[in-house]
Amino acid sequence: MKSLVKINSMAANDPAFLVSKAEERYSDRLDEIAERIFSDREKRIVMLAGPSASGKTTTAGLIASRLESRGAKAFTVSLDDFYHDQRDAILDENGKPDYETVNALDIALIDSCLEDIIKNGTTRLPHFDFVSGRRSGFSDPITLGKDDVLIVEGIHALNPVITDSLPSENLMKLYVSVSSRISDEDGDVLMSKRDLRFVRRLVRDYYHRASSVERTYDLWGSVQRGEDKYIFPYSHLAAEKIDSLHAYEPCVFRALAVPMLSCVGSGSEWYDEAQMMIERLERFEPLPVDVIPENSLLREFMD
Repeated sequence: MKSLVKINSMAANDPAFLVSKAEERYSDRLDEIAERIFSDREKRIVMLAGPSASGKTTTAGLIASRLESRGAKAFTVSLDDFYHDQRDAILDENGKPDYETVNALDIALIDSCLEDIIKNGTTRLPHFDFVSGRRSGFSDPITLGKDDVLIVEGIHALNPVITDSLPSENLMKLYVSVSSRISDEDGDVLMSKRDLRFVRRLVRDYYHRASSVERTYDLWGSVQRGEDKYIFPYSHLAAEKIDSLHAYEPCVFRALAVPMLSCVGSGSEWYDEAQMMIERLERFEPLPVDVIPENSLLREFMD
């Protein structure tokens, strides 16, 4: 567990050190994992899972770049591109599309693409258009050489529904998430793992999806239920786990998230939740956003 006192002390007295140590810790972990993947030539496919706002996309890209620096070609693909067309969406108990279930994905197509890569070294990958809510086509064929790797990232990447039909000797299973909490002066939890991911998602939804705070709160309950049912039960299957928390992130996200949360009016059902989150974030020493390096995972939620 990280300490609010230590984070604030470093943020006030040596913010550059706080930032560099957080970035270095995460970078070193990815170096270790990339070396493990590269040294095992049978691992043609990397399955990278993690809950919402864990940093899957950036982590996949950074592992790919590390593999390429070692001489391997690395392709990345998101399981989001394997969604069924919206008209064929699975419905939840309220008759609304359920995008959290693994069955929202075209499992047969996933199996076909991954089997093609393992057996033949080549496949074509789908593209999903989220504006129209339908598959827009397929990529040109991608071909993997003997040292090359396909990195598949998505919330369901470790689900046995997807992985059990594939030869285990060809898979490297990874799990990324915020795996640390932040304690207050008394040692009590100030920011839980989910709190930290919620703030990331709040910022991302605003910048990337023009989504209101209320909309993020509206969806968060469904997201958490999906995590409990479809993601967390399979995290133990990962050969390697990555903690994506950057200790300084509440200090920089404070300046972004607090104004957003302050827009939640007293008549909103989320007013009390928003006020509690404001109180927590305001206990962190503020840091300007420009302390975040351009290649930081945290940029995934802003840029």
